[in-house]
Amino acid sequence: MVDPVGQKPIVAIDRGVTPVAPASAVKAAQPAVQESQVRSDPSALRTLSQTAAATPPVDVERVAKIRKAIEDGKFPLVPSTVADRLLALKLEWKPSDAS
Repeated sequence: MVDPVGQKPIVAIDRGVTPVAPASAVKAAQPAVQESQVRSDPSALRTLSQTAAATPPVDVERVAKIRKAIEDGKFPLVPSTVADRLLALKLEWKPSDAS
């Protein structure tokens, strides 16, 4: 069946945010190698790159905490935000480009 042309009733969308427990404090990252050390010893840069290549670029503990929060229903998932970001990825649009 075809919808008639004209005004349609407005459907309310629930844009509520699920409450989340406060995040724990994050410690500042420390450089693995000092800049002066790299300039005086080129092998330090090679060692640093090998160390970085050997470790995953993901904070496994943080991923586990987020996964647990999602399972417990305590992670703030807003369906409209998820949909907006999926569309932005699909269209290769960056929010900072919007004017």
